Amino acid sequence: MTTMTRAIRRLVGADASTDSGPMEATWKGVTIARSDRTLVVEGNHYFPAADVDSTFLAASEKQTVCPWKGVASYYDVVVDGERNAGAAWYYPSPSPAAASVKDRIAFWRGVKVRRAAALGDS
Repeated sequence: MTTMTRAIRRLVGADASTDSGPMEATWKGVTIARSDRTLVVEGNHYFPAADVDSTFLAASEKQTVCPWKGVASYYDVVVDGERNAGAAWYYPSPSPAAASVKDRIAFWRGVKVRRAAALGDS
């Protein structure tokens, strides 16, 4: 990691940390993601893509740009025919400073992300 990358990460509070317990993302009472391997970046839990139920995700054309992570792409979250536009985001090709979020998905717009019961206890 370059000196510039470290400085940018410190300025934006972007040093990633792994969470110590199982987390879940739910919308409309349906669990969309569950993992004990989330990564917390800027207060958002990024779930490994493998731990997200992709049957609840629909591709979106929406994209935004983060000054240090790069171009974010979005999914709509769809449960029982109801669509929550752009409620999940990911970085298909993050900047080197944000490499840790590659192959991970985060949620917002009413998707509840909270600590889950221990995995295997459900």
